[in-house]
Amino acid sequence: MIKEFVGPFFLSLLVSTMILAAGHIIQVADLIINKGVGAWYVTKLFFFLMPWLLTFTIPISVLSATLLAFGRLSSDNEILALRSNGISMYRISLPILIVGLLISLFCVPMNDKLLPESGFAARKLIKRIGIKNPLAMLEAGVFIKAFEDYIIFVYGIDGNRLKNIKIYQPREGKPTRVIVAEEGEVTSVPEEGTIKLKLKNGSADEVLPQDPASSYKLVFKTYHMTLNFRKALEMQKIDKKPREKNIAQLRSEIISLNRDNIDTVPLYIEIHNKLALAFSNFIFVLIGIPIAVRTHRREKSINFALTMLIFLLYWGIMLTGVACVMRKLLPPWAGIWMANTILLVAGIFLFLKMARK
Repeated sequence: MIKEFVGPFFLSLLVSTMILAAGHIIQVADLIINKGVGAWYVTKLFFFLMPWLLTFTIPISVLSATLLAFGRLSSDNEILALRSNGISMYRISLPILIVGLLISLFCVPMNDKLLPESGFAARKLIKRIGIKNPLAMLEAGVFIKAFEDYIIFVYGIDGNRLKNIKIYQPREGKPTRVIVAEEGEVTSVPEEGTIKLKLKNGSADEVLPQDPASSYKLVFKTYHMTLNFRKALEMQKIDKKPREKNIAQLRSEIISLNRDNIDTVPLYIEIHNKLALAFSNFIFVLIGIPIAVRTHRREKSINFALTMLIFLLYWGIMLTGVACVMRKLLPPWAGIWMANTILLVAGIFLFLKMARK
């Protein structure tokens, strides 16, 4: 039974991880080709992000392998033959249930230790890349705040060419200065900690020399400016986000924040999320066995469709639980474990019904 399970599990793990990693691969290629980031830095960043993918791909693979293994045994009447010889479904299923439990126990330290540390290491590496390769900090469609005194929004980036640029310079007690350009070119000067912008076809709010509180609109064909990023990056202290902390660190922070009457619900959500996702593997084995035996199908495409349907149902219930927790309708443990509880009850019901036939 374990041999029947192991092959599909590792095949599903490889395929699902590569599918989810495709987006990261595209970003990696962009960093190397268009933004000049060294291949070593990008490779490290890619592997730091891999544990986050495993959080999703391991449960998917467990469920897929369970459906494939028992679907094939059922369609070939091997389960019927085993039961005809007096072997119960409890005995047939026990090895795979144990494997599912072991995978869940393995995922607990992975979600608690490896995932937070790798996520934090990825963020620190991104900051280091930003210092060495400032062009890597430019991203289309987001507000970029890494440059001293300025906030930048770019609608399109092609190498060092920018499209539809908006640059904001907040000024305390004064209106925010705005620079708009149809296009521009950027040149990095990392040794000086700056990047130089050559903006084309736009307008800029310029301060009147005789009255600094007032400004006028300057329309330009070409506009040059220098942005400093080193000081801004060095001033940014990298603190761990809740998802980058292990359970012990989260509990310590909860105790500290409770003294100041600060809401700690997001931290409780993160703790229960780590554990619930780990034990979802056992839940998927439990509910996957009776579904596979009942559907009586060995086709990989059908079993993969069932896998995605059940997995999406699980995440839909979990996200509903999170929403209820955030609205104070449920305590964190009840909301986060809602999906596991519902599928566990459904799995036990279907399993007992199957075993009694």
